[in-house]
Formats: sequence, structure tokens, C-alpha cells
Amino acid sequence: MREFHAPKTIALLTLAFGLFIQSGRADDKQGTQEKSSVQLEPTIETTPDTNSEPQNSEHRITNHEAKIGGQTIAYQATAGSLPLVNDDGKTTANVFFIAYVAKPSKGHSKRPITFCFNGGPGSSSVWLHLGMLGPKRVKLHDNAKPEPVPGKLVENPHSLLDVTDLVFIDPVSTGYSRPEDGEKKSQFHGYNEDLNSVGQFIHDYTTQYNRWQSPKYLCGESYGTLRAAGLADQLRSRYYLELNGIVLISSVLDFQTIRFGENNDLPYIAFLPSYAATAWYHKQLADRYQSQPLTKFLREVEEFTVHDYATALLKGSDLTNKERREIAEQIAAYTGLSRRYVLQSNLRIRMSRFAKELLIREDQTVGRLDSRYKGADRDSAGDSYSYDPSSAALSGAYTSAMYHYLRTELNVSKTEPYEILSRKVHPWSYQSFENRYVTSTESLRSAMTENPFLKVFVASGYYDLATPYYGTIHTFRHLSLRASQEEHITMKYYRAGHMMYVSEPILESLKTDLVEFYNKE
Repeated sequence: MREFHAPKTIALLTLAFGLFIQSGRADDKQGTQEKSSVQLEPTIETTPDTNSEPQNSEHRITNHEAKIGGQTIAYQATAGSLPLVNDDGKTTANVFFIAYVAKPSKGHSKRPITFCFNGGPGSSSVWLHLGMLGPKRVKLHDNAKPEPVPGKLVENPHSLLDVTDLVFIDPVSTGYSRPEDGEKKSQFHGYNEDLNSVGQFIHDYTTQYNRWQSPKYLCGESYGTLRAAGLADQLRSRYYLELNGIVLISSVLDFQTIRFGENNDLPYIAFLPSYAATAWYHKQLADRYQSQPLTKFLREVEEFTVHDYATALLKGSDLTNKERREIAEQIAAYTGLSRRYVLQSNLRIRMSRFAKELLIREDQTVGRLDSRYKGADRDSAGDSYSYDPSSAALSGAYTSAMYHYLRTELNVSKTEPYEILSRKVHPWSYQSFENRYVTSTESLRSAMTENPFLKVFVASGYYDLATPYYGTIHTFRHLSLRASQEEHITMKYYRAGHMMYVSEPILESLKTDLVEFYNKE
């Protein structure tokens, strides 16, 4: 495996939706809760023009061209629903998807195919679709400045369609995916239930569209990374469907790294380098650190974190007053907070407190999904921000762009709401993780062990205060893989937030890294 910290200096930044975007503030307070080519006018066809495409009158099929990766790509887009049928032959739900398949169709069954989804739980796939991977993207300001709505939809020359066919999946109760009338929603709304339904969709799509000979990949973001790791094991154990690769965007495979709690010190360790990166970005540090390149500065912070800070937290009440003051002094120097504030927090600073406190003298807060974004609360009192300015800057733009794109280019004329971020999935069941933290690390380890050719790409943003990059480093350091398996893991870091594709320069670098990953033997 490559160096865990081999950051690649890239221009500015991004953002992305997946993890608990709807309940981020509550997560932080409670500690347990918890995205330019030439496009032709689309043409409508009643039946597909490829022999492998199953005929379905409810599927909307359009043909397009786009310039991607320096070449003109002709492709077919299919938007529709695939029924989930249980062992008794009864349809339990219809899963909406949008698939892009490059032409010509001859020999396409051996072309790579990537199944893509976001997280939440409760998020549609709109963020990866119109932010990073699809042939169109929402154009936003590269430097984390809000844009007026409606969102501007432009060609995406950095789409992965030149490398792999793409299938965007909306899990049940998101997008246009719905349970059948009379079916209990609970059979889809939970960790294992979700793996079963999304896994069945992938199996059924692979079968119906004759893709068993295609190299198969998963791409998940945020909670979608937890899903992707779980699916790697579930697909092979249930269907003997082996994957060639997994792409993890803003990864969280172990909730212990993000759940702040009285008896869990790990999140404080995982978040500290991201606090430092955020303070550096907003120029809240002394010249000694502010003048350093970000990556050099973060290497120093990481060394302090894993050695001095982790040891201090482990000591608990055995830490001497002198040691406590020294640790607080260094945390303050790295994060832009006062030593007094760090001491008052018992050396343990929750994300919500940091987001409120860092720029409090300017009466501003910083974003959770992307800490480059700034917001303003009603007042500067309290220890938690009232909203996530990064989430607020993106939601409206992506929503308006998605509705427009569905109707005008994909010819989907449904009138019911396209559930961008659905609350209907809650309560979400984690029953199999009772009395322990939710994790899919063992599923990933097992899949990589039993399939020694499975490769994994992990992308993290320095300014992500939802799924911190150092928490991901910790997770992968503890997968208990052999050296030969670690060589199949590629970890990349970007000057970005949770959705590291919002900024086009970052997206371009990410695309370059992914092309290398897909072409890697």
C-alpha cells in the first residue's frame, strides 16, 4: 500500500454529500448521531439500440455525445426503475437508476462498469452523479463561495465515462426509488437491509444487462463507503459476484472514529489534524505555522497527534497539571483556539464546538462538510453552530440542476418528488451492531483477503469535518491486512472538503488519480 500520508499538492477545493448531512448538528452535540464537453440534443427511443439492453417501456433511453478525457464519447443514457423481486416472486420495491453506457455496444460487456451511490443514510446519488462522475456537473465557485440558485449545469470533461460505464443507484426511499404499496419500509431501512436491497439491484442489473464479464467496481461516498465495504463481502457471499475495485470518497468505515462521546477518545484524535488544516486555511495561526506549506504543517500535527496527544488522552486523570498545560498549549497553537478554551474543554474539542469557536471573534462559523465555507449564526454565544454553511451552499444548486436535467435531457417526467435527502429512511436500523460501534472494516478485510486482486482507492479531503482524513488513516492502519494486500490500496488527499469535486481543479486531479487506479493491474 502507498504511504498513508503522501498528500499530493493540488489547487483549491470541493465538497460532497453523504454522511448524516441532515443531522450533522445533532450528531456533534449528542456525540452519538449521527459532489466542458459537447452535448448533442438527446433523442428518444422506445426500445434500446443494443442487443444486450432489456426492453422496458418505463425506461427512458436517450443518446448523447460528450467530450471527455480529450476524446468524443458517444453514449446511451437509461433512466428507469428495476423491480426487486423476493424469493416468492413478489415485487417489494422499485429501485430508480440512471446508467450511462459508452458506444459502440459491440464488446461492451467486457468494458468496466461502476455502480455508484451516495450515503446519508437517505441520500440519493445526485452528488456523485452531478458533482463528480457523470457527463454533466453542477458548476460552483472553486474557492468555497456560495453561488446563487438555480444551479448551473455544464459539461463535465472530467467524467469517468471514458474509462468505465456508470450506473447511479438511488437506494429505496431516495430519488424515485420506492417500496411497493403495502410493503414495510423497515425491510430496506437498515445497515443489513440496505446491503441486501442494493446488492440485489447490482446482481439483477448485472444479469439483465449482460455484464457478468465486465470488470465490476463500486463507488461510494460517505455512508456510501460503509455500504461499499459491506457490499464487497455481501455480493461475493450471496451471489459469488467478485469485484475488481472499490472507490471510497470521504470514507467512514468505522463509526468509532466520528462518534464523540464521554468514553470514546478516538474522534478527538481523528479530528485534530482537520482542525489544524481548517485553522491554516482561515489564517488563524502564528507565522511559524501559517508560513509553512499545508502538507508539511500537517505532518507535524499528525506526529503530535499520534504520539503526544493520544498518549495524554490515554492517561486520563493520571496526566499531570504540567503535562496538561503543555498539551493544551500545543493544541491551541495548531488549531487557532485559546489555551484556556482547550483546557476548559478538558483537551477534548467536539467538532460543533470547534466550528463555532474558531472564527468567533469575526462572528462567523465554519462548515462541517467543507470547513472552507463560512456562515453566521444569530449570535456568537453557545458552543454549537446553528447550521452548516457548506451544506446550505450546495443543496439548492444540486436540487434545481437535478430536476432540470431529469426532465429536459433524460426525459423523465415523473411528478412525485425526487428525494434528494430523504428523512423517510429513519429510523435506520443498526440492530446487528448492538452494544458496539457500526463498522464494515471486517467486511472489507474479508473481501480483500478472499479476493487477492481486489483493489481499493480512498480519497480524503483535508477540510472535511464530517469524515476526517486522519480517522480514515487510523481505520486503514488497523485493517490487519498482509503487505501484499496493502499494495492494492491507494490513498489520496486533496485540499478539499467532504465533496472534493466541487472545485474543478480538484476534480481534474481526482480524475487523473482515478484513471491511474482503473488502469492499474
